[in-house]
Amino acid sequence: MTTARDIMTPGAECAGAEETVMQAAAKLTELDVGALPICGTDNRLKGVITDRDIVVKVLGKGKDPSKVLVGELAQSEAVTIGADDGVDEIFATLTSHKVRRLPVIDGHSLVGMVALADAARALSDPKAGQLLEALSTD
Repeated sequence: MTTARDIMTPGAECAGAEETVMQAAAKLTELDVGALPICGTDNRLKGVITDRDIVVKVLGKGKDPSKVLVGELAQSEAVTIGADDGVDEIFATLTSHKVRRLPVIDGHSLVGMVALADAARALSDPKAGQLLEALSTD
């Protein structure tokens, strides 16, 4: 069985909840990624910040990214997947929460990220199509 650990990008870096959105944007640029997990000072996962969040929730609303803290953009509960969860569970989580990226945790530790493309490559062709369709509809 293919698991999240098999298809994830390991070594995900966090954006600290106390960092500014400007600092997170710089980290996104440096790492050439579209999303970063948000970690609190307790090293617990608080959510995910995306490049789209920065544009829509900060810049689009005329807020100053050097003054807005990343933690202000964290969701109420982070959607995650366990490192040993199978592709079917990844598929179900992506579709039910309509997200494109999932932090992968092992216990309480962040060990990587699984993106939509990772899951699509691991699924059979019909399931990959279902996943893309489910995430593309409102």
